[in-house]
Amino acid sequence: MSKANVYTLLLDLDWKLMTLVSQIDRFDASWTAIERKEGSSLKELKSIATVRSVGASTRIEGSKLSDEEVDILLKDIDISKLQERDHQEIVGYFEVLDLIAESFEDIPITENGIKNLHNQLLRYSTKDQWHKGNYKQHANTVEAKMPDGSTQVVFQTTEPGFATEDAMLGLINWYKEESQIHPLVICALFSYEFVTIHPFQDGNGRLSRLISTLLLRKHGYKWIQYVSLEHEIEYRKTEYYRVLRSCQSQRPHENITAWVLFFLECLKNIQELLMQKLELNVEDAGLSIREKSVLTVIGNYPGLKSGEISKRIGIPVPTIKKTLNDLVNRKLIEKKGVGPGTHYILY
Repeated sequence: MSKANVYTLLLDLDWKLMTLVSQIDRFDASWTAIERKEGSSLKELKSIATVRSVGASTRIEGSKLSDEEVDILLKDIDISKLQERDHQEIVGYFEVLDLIAESFEDIPITENGIKNLHNQLLRYSTKDQWHKGNYKQHANTVEAKMPDGSTQVVFQTTEPGFATEDAMLGLINWYKEESQIHPLVICALFSYEFVTIHPFQDGNGRLSRLISTLLLRKHGYKWIQYVSLEHEIEYRKTEYYRVLRSCQSQRPHENITAWVLFFLECLKNIQELLMQKLELNVEDAGLSIREKSVLTVIGNYPGLKSGEISKRIGIPVPTIKKTLNDLVNRKLIEKKGVGPGTHYILY
C-alpha cells in the first residue's frame, strides 16, 4: 500500500479505494444507454430524489420535517408564508439543488461562486440575513444534532478572518490546478476540506452536500440527480460524524483515507439502489409508461393509497385504480388492507 500527498492531506492508495472507484466508473460508463432507455421512469425518480435530498440534508442539521411534509411544502411554495425556520431552510435548499440541476455548468468553483450559493441557500432564512453570502466573522464548530435535541461538538474549525480566507483560496486554487487525481477523490476531498474549514457562520453542512452534487455533475456523473446522496448520509449519520472527527483530529496534514472511502461507499450504495429501482423496468419491457411510473412511486413510497398515487403522478384516480388492479394481477405489486385503508407495496 502506498501513500499519496493530495493537496495538504494524505491518502492511502489501497485496493479497496481503487476497487470502489473502478466500480463507480464502470456503472457510469453504461449510464448514457440506461438514461436513454428509462427516460420516463427517471423523471419520477428525480422528483423523489429531490424531496429526499432536501428532507435529509436539512434533518441532518436539525429540521423535524419528514419527506412527506417536505413534499407537501415544495408542491405549494408560498414565499410570503415562510415563517418557520425549517420551512425557510427547506425552500432555500430546494432552490439551490434545482439551480445545480439546471445550470451546474455555469456555476463557477470560485470564492464568489460559492458565496453566491450560500447567499441563495439562506435566502429565506430570517435569522441568517446578517451573514449570508459572507465568510464567518466569529469562530464556529461542527456540531451534531442529537436525538434528544442537544448538540455535540464534532471538531473545531478554521479560525475566522485571514485564516478562513487563505484556506478557501488555497482549496479553490488547488481544485482549479489539480489534473492528476481521480475526479471522485477530488469531490470527496473538496467536501471534507470545506466542512473542516467551515467558512460560513452557518449552513456549511448543507452547502458541503450541495457542492458535492455540483462537483459530481461537473465531472460528468449525471446519475447523481436521480438518487439522494444526502439520504444515504442521513442514514449513516453517526458514521458520517465519526469519520469526520477521526480524520480531523490529526490535523494538519491528516490522513483522510477513511473519509474518502466513506464518500465512495455512499456513492456505490446509492448506485446500487438506483439499479434496483430500474431493474424491474429492464426485466419487463412490456410495461407501459404509466405502469412504470406507478411501480416507481410504490417502490419509493410503499404503503401509498390509490388517491395518493394519483396525486403524485397526476393521473385520474379511476385510471390509477385500473392500473393498480392490472399490476396486482400480474403479481408485480401487492394489495394490502380493505376499503379506505387499501394500500399497495411491491410484490
